Amino acid sequence: MSTEWKIDLFAGLSERFGVRSLIIETAEQNMTAADLKNHLMASYPLQADILSISFLACNHAYAQADSIVNANDELALLPPVSGGQAEKPTEDEQKSSLEQWYMLTNEKITTEEVLAKVIVPEHGASLAFVGTTREWTKGQRTVRLEYEAYEPMAVKMMKQIGDELAEKWPGTLCAITHRLGVVDIAETSVVIAISSPHRASCYDASRYAIERLKQMVPIWKKEIWEDGSEWKGHQLGPWNPDTPLADFPDET
Repeated sequence: MSTEWKIDLFAGLSERFGVRSLIIETAEQNMTAADLKNHLMASYPLQADILSISFLACNHAYAQADSIVNANDELALLPPVSGGQAEKPTEDEQKSSLEQWYMLTNEKITTEEVLAKVIVPEHGASLAFVGTTREWTKGQRTVRLEYEAYEPMAVKMMKQIGDELAEKWPGTLCAITHRLGVVDIAETSVVIAISSPHRASCYDASRYAIERLKQMVPIWKKEIWEDGSEWKGHQLGPWNPDTPLADFPDET
């Protein structure tokens, strides 16, 4: 008896295949993430190049090569990309917290609204990183950007960034809102708001947050030019979202 697997696709992968999901059949109900990718590359040899550099996500988390995945799991293939112990929150409280601090939206972003989430009396420093659509890059004119995300996993990964900041710079608060859909020239695509007791950690945490977002969060942008378009991912070299961010790469 064969087993049916469904793997969702995003951004350039979806465009390359011309579908939003791949349906394959195997004899196995369980296999490693590496074996599943190898099966896909064997089934679609013409797309093996992009499949080989994509990451498998299982139930909204990155799956390591030796991780066991099941045909009943929620699977997605992601191309390169953007005091005391409290009581454990309920699922509804966790969802509410994620929606408040880490958001994806098709509406225009107001910087002040995101920044207001992290301003608290005990913090003496706050700032907002605001990413906007740039018109010219290396002599090429961008008409607009189009953003797409694996939404439930993107929110989960943004929260992980906030957790990492709190561990590296204790007391730091973080809120992130990212646009989806069409973002025109000079419009805001992302706001990362940071607050901290002192300004030095506020600066450092803000830089870390935007680089980490570009490295690990499954958000992709499609650059639309006057004469073509291209999907862009994290653009930080070989893509491994599970690799700790050791230093800050230079931007061009």
